[in-house]
Amino acid sequence: MITSKDCIKKYGIPYDEETTTVNENSLFENTHMVLWDVPADINLAIPAIPNKIYCNKDMVAPLEKGFRNVIARKLTHEIKTWDGCFNIRNKRGLSTLSIHSWGDAFDINAAWNGLNKKPTMSKELVQCFLDAGFDWGGFWKRLDGMHFQLAKI
Repeated sequence: MITSKDCIKKYGIPYDEETTTVNENSLFENTHMVLWDVPADINLAIPAIPNKIYCNKDMVAPLEKGFRNVIARKLTHEIKTWDGCFNIRNKRGLSTLSIHSWGDAFDINAAWNGLNKKPTMSKELVQCFLDAGFDWGGFWKRLDGMHFQLAKI
């Protein structure tokens, strides 16, 4: 599982620090982020997925693979909502940055998979993304069943 420290080491700080003259936010986004134009066949098969996703460049291939797994395994009806990817913020209730801060995580079906609640996603849907290179928050001690993040960067 990747950590905030791993992301800082690879990508740097995703926001401007008052202690530097460098615009870290612009440097980070210009270097590592992309507005991915989701292929039309994925949008057609999984209507909950937006047409464009602002994410880390490292997420594009695994996300596409995960979505294609969902389609191939006939689980498209199980993705009800897309609940975000890039969001510079701390982990909920903690002082460390969320992996969302680097655009290396995404949430789906949030309304049914709240923090510290028993996840409701099928193991088959979860497996689509595990097979594509993600970790799932539904396996963690602090359950986060809506959350998927890259397993490696």
